[in-house]
Amino acid sequence: MISIKNQSNIFLNETLTIKPDYLNHPFVSGNKFRKLKYNLLIAKQLNYSVLLTFGGAYSNHIAAVAAAGHEFGFKTIGVIRGDELSAKISENPTLTFAKNQGMEFYFISRETYKEKTTETFIDALKIKFGDFYLIPEGGTNNLAVKGCEEILTRDDNSFDYICCPVGTGGTISGLINSSNNSQKILGFPSLKGDFLREEIGKFAQNKHWDLIQDYHLGGYAKINTDLISFINWFKATYHIPLDPIYTGKMMFGIFDLLKQGYFPKGSKILAIHTGGLQGIEGMNKILRRKNSPIINLD
Repeated sequence: MISIKNQSNIFLNETLTIKPDYLNHPFVSGNKFRKLKYNLLIAKQLNYSVLLTFGGAYSNHIAAVAAAGHEFGFKTIGVIRGDELSAKISENPTLTFAKNQGMEFYFISRETYKEKTTETFIDALKIKFGDFYLIPEGGTNNLAVKGCEEILTRDDNSFDYICCPVGTGGTISGLINSSNNSQKILGFPSLKGDFLREEIGKFAQNKHWDLIQDYHLGGYAKINTDLISFINWFKATYHIPLDPIYTGKMMFGIFDLLKQGYFPKGSKILAIHTGGLQGIEGMNKILRRKNSPIINLD
């Protein structure tokens, strides 16, 4: 039912290599396919026909679940943060894509959205929509971590450092679990706060990891002109697109750490490109409204 093709690593220089996991699927790409793989298999085995999940206006996860549902025969429901968005679907590239993939939306207020994990709220959703297979916001659960454990292959054993963006912690948890004892996993969070360490600790099995907290630029979806310039330079130089929320911040951070001499001389670094490229169009709409430079898509 679901197969993921591992892509060949891209050698940038003697220190840094990229694993282009975003090329594993045209729409359900990168870590989103990894996270959904075993969840979809279990949903099929348990005879669920409906997937329900949560996300914001430009959520990669919402887009991925909608596309996966369309491809693998599930009805999909997206509980969307922000009831004002119900009248703005056509203005939003992510929601427009998800709708075209067949996703049904349920828009709720930001205040109500805070209750999304409570038993009372989930029970209310079951009354409203009937039986469904629940996938958490961002897709992280034990099955998602299992899928992310498959990102690294035997060919990656020679790297000293494995770097990845961090949202909900599922991807880095899988990498930690599948890495060898000589490797260190570095996560670059898009969110402020140290709460992610506790979340990752629920899934990760070894201690050879750390979070680099200096490159979130103020929090999720917060960017600046330096980051935009870096993303555009990186694509022009290496012909690899980066998104502004996850992979862009990670690569920006890695290049800055290299300049600072953070990594010991002779280190071999593997950066995981987890995808998220669908969010560029939405971010550019926001940037245009602010009369800011945009991310080049050419």
